[in-house]
Amino acid sequence: MLSERTSKMDTMDNLEKQLICPICLEMFTKPVVILPCQHNLCRKCANDVFQASNPYLPTRGGSLTSGGRFRCPSCRHEVVLDRHGVYGLQRNLLVENIIDMFKQESSSSKPAPERKEEMPMCDVHEEEKINIYCVTHGVPTCSMCKVFGAHKDCEVAPITSIYQSKKTELSDGIAMMVGNNDRMQGIVSQLEEACRAIEENGRRQKTLVCERFDQLYSILEGKKREMSQKVTAEQDEKVNYIRGLTRKYGDHLEESCKMVELGIQTMEEPEMALFLQNTKPLLKKLAEASSTAHLDKVERGYENMDHYTADFKKESLALRGLDFLQDDEDDDEEDEDGEAGTEEGEGAQTVSGGSAVTAASVQPSAPQQSNSSPSAAKSAASS
Repeated sequence: MLSERTSKMDTMDNLEKQLICPICLEMFTKPVVILPCQHNLCRKCANDVFQASNPYLPTRGGSLTSGGRFRCPSCRHEVVLDRHGVYGLQRNLLVENIIDMFKQESSSSKPAPERKEEMPMCDVHEEEKINIYCVTHGVPTCSMCKVFGAHKDCEVAPITSIYQSKKTELSDGIAMMVGNNDRMQGIVSQLEEACRAIEENGRRQKTLVCERFDQLYSILEGKKREMSQKVTAEQDEKVNYIRGLTRKYGDHLEESCKMVELGIQTMEEPEMALFLQNTKPLLKKLAEASSTAHLDKVERGYENMDHYTADFKKESLALRGLDFLQDDEDDDEEDEDGEAGTEEGEGAQTVSGGSAVTAASVQPSAPQQSNSSPSAAKSAASS
């Protein structure tokens, strides 16, 4: 049953192709005229072709009233008309009856006829529908433009076939664009993710850099405190020694002043015998009081503290040269990190560009007297 129906539909399609007018490319519209060459045309289409071929002949009511000639659009055979024009051509009643039968059969086989949409009209031939496609120029046009218009030498095709091909092409283009949009959206998402990753990595690296500098600050602060304590210790030691020596010299001075007063009183003694008795022990005391051999003497330059001199020029240059590690230095610095194993070395190598910067180990330079301590001063004074 299904095969019979399919065969019937194929027969109807083949019959419809035989009932297509070569001018309007639609089914013949009655009345249908037959040309001497046995080709059929709609009378309206034949009249349009006749008028286009004979533009200077007089017309009445839109039809030529005198004889003329035109060529068959199918075989290019010259058709000569009498004074009746296209109305003198014989009607093909057989074709008209076949058209009626075809339409009746089509309406019975099709349960719901489709409503045709209004077709656009040709701009040049305002009464002609656009029903063919000019392949040469790539534009839709009407059959009259093909017969004697601007597209008479062009390659044309049925508008339905071009419609299907262009629709397929447009569908493929839309699908391709949708795929491209999906890829672009993926790229945008990747870029946004990369932006967030860059911001996060930047914050993390800035935190690490700040930590490394804080380590350097702590190392410098500790070294400064250590060196300052050394200077403060020697300063306190020397100051205490000098103050103690000052008290001893003050006591000796007070004793000498007392001896001077006693000597002056003895000089005022009028009795010579009594004067001579007091003079001998007084002279002995004066001699002892005038002697300072038992007091320590401060050596020259003892107050000098220049031996605690620190020169940080080299370290300053190294600090000014702090930079991030280069790619070719990463491996070397990692090896040094493994060997060092100390927090101080790790902080300096991470921040500096290959040069570890720490506070300098400054040792005091030898002063004029290498061992200038209070005990040494005492021994020198006693000697």
